Amino acid sequence: MMTSALNKYNNLTQRIIAGSIGAGLIVSSIWINEWTFFAVFLIITALSVLEFYKLVGIDGMIPLKTFGTFSGLFVYTLVFLIERNTLSDKFYFLIFPLLSGIYLIKLYKKTDKKPFTNIAMTFLGILYITLPLSLLNILAYFHGVYNHEIILGVLLLSWANDSGAYFAGSKFGKRKLFERVSPKKTWEGFLGGLVIAILIALVLAHYFQSINITQWIVISFIIVISGTYGDLVESLFKRSIEIKDSGSSIPGHGGFLDRFDGFFLSLPFIVAYLEVF
Repeated sequence: MMTSALNKYNNLTQRIIAGSIGAGLIVSSIWINEWTFFAVFLIITALSVLEFYKLVGIDGMIPLKTFGTFSGLFVYTLVFLIERNTLSDKFYFLIFPLLSGIYLIKLYKKTDKKPFTNIAMTFLGILYITLPLSLLNILAYFHGVYNHEIILGVLLLSWANDSGAYFAGSKFGKRKLFERVSPKKTWEGFLGGLVIAILIALVLAHYFQSINITQWIVISFIIVISGTYGDLVESLFKRSIEIKDSGSSIPGHGGFLDRFDGFFLSLPFIVAYLEVF
């Protein structure tokens, strides 16, 4: 419904309107409480995984769409409940027998000509999308209790990088960053995203003191670098199946994979940095 209503606007206007609405919903959910945060990202996880399985289906693959999505949502929910201290961390061991079900289901699919390729694609949907989004729960409970500051800050930095790169690239972009995979990406866009992300990190350090200013700046660098690679990885994926956008769910942005591609690759690095260093 929203997509059809925005079709009368140009791409930039659609991008701004849809982005503002989406950002408002996500920020509100994070700010209200842990359960609204959980619910919104559970929905994002489901829609992203389903979109991935739909795309690999275009390329002739037959992943276990229903079981793969269920498994992804189970993993996301399990991490949330364990980080919330509702469940013991011993319940992580449930993940392994659950995912083993993928092999067993495919074993009985008599008409599947490439079962292991499809098994791999089912696992990839969980690894590529569910695992990073599940790590958001670790950031949410980084200090043992739910706190919106780190997850909200990471999202704001990610959006700042995307916006800075988009506008700097559109205005000044000349030198190609990785033309073979993404012809529109430029070094000027990359630097524009970096500058805006660092500025936002300095602002976040003033208002969000769950982590210190050095950590916010390091996270901004992680987001810009790994987020750019995440975008390139998704571009490579789309190029391999010869499509322009992963979907049309978000006007001006494409699909959920288009919107969160950099986020998927950034989150593991952010969590590793905060937990290890």
